[in-house]
Amino acid sequence: MTSLLLRNLIFTILQPGIVAGLIPYLFVKDQFKTTFSFPFQVYHWIGIFIILIGISILLYCVYHFAKYGRGTLSPADPKKKLVTKGLYRFSRNPMYLGVLIVLLGETIFMRSFMLGAYLFLVTILFLLFVVYFEERRLTKSFGDDYTSYKKKVKRWI
Repeated sequence: MTSLLLRNLIFTILQPGIVAGLIPYLFVKDQFKTTFSFPFQVYHWIGIFIILIGISILLYCVYHFAKYGRGTLSPADPKKKLVTKGLYRFSRNPMYLGVLIVLLGETIFMRSFMLGAYLFLVTILFLLFVVYFEERRLTKSFGDDYTSYKKKVKRWI
């Protein structure tokens, strides 16, 4: 179990950490320092609240992948069992939604057009990846169980 938790930590830092952390920071790094030199406004607090919701969703899903799926969020080290518990009862892709919610919060927090454009691009890329790669891989890996799950649970919400 320790090895699985360590692998999840690594993949969480590498994948969502880069998409929702490093890349957005690179877009706004010049603006970042000045943002923290003034008192926070209402939109800052709204952004923080949304970011925390997204991070909570992401971490909750990573936990479910480890506990119930016996794997990680990475296609390079996929889960061994289909996860249909927790948020996966309501969405087949809550982890992606969590990342998008973090990006939305960052966009609001920084009031950045560039982050908004990046959020739009990441949304499109996630959709394409899920439809053309991940759903096919999951159908191949889990067969009728995944097909049945797809009929019961929507792709996003």
